[in-house]
Amino acid sequence: MLTPFFCRPLKVAGLLLGLTGILSCGWAGIKSDLLIEPGKQFVLGGGQPGAFRVAARNVGKVAVEFKERPRNGGIFGKATLQPGQSATLRYMAGSSAVLLNPSAQRANVNLHVTGDTNNLSMNYEPSGKL
Repeated sequence: MLTPFFCRPLKVAGLLLGLTGILSCGWAGIKSDLLIEPGKQFVLGGGQPGAFRVAARNVGKVAVEFKERPRNGGIFGKATLQPGQSATLRYMAGSSAVLLNPSAQRANVNLHVTGDTNNLSMNYEPSGKL
């Protein structure tokens, strides 16, 4: 029977190599407990050279709309997460993720953003500015 890699005794050099591999396999990125006020939208990214991915879980009491604003203009819907729902959404290089709260209550989503997260811009806008 084969022993899994992580169960074998490792020398110091092997341990460091293994930890580096684990950190680069998905533990890196940005984690956020995001609050979006009523009638606002949160914009993540825009103009970055690479693509990114958002793993989101709606932990609030209202639905949150996820859209993509490509670098060359326009906007299109990706998903609407109802309370308790989760999704992983992919965004193209140069695109912005736009998270809208169209309700009259504060929205709350947990995000884990991976991919090209270096210098990823983040800001709030009034919800009518698409």
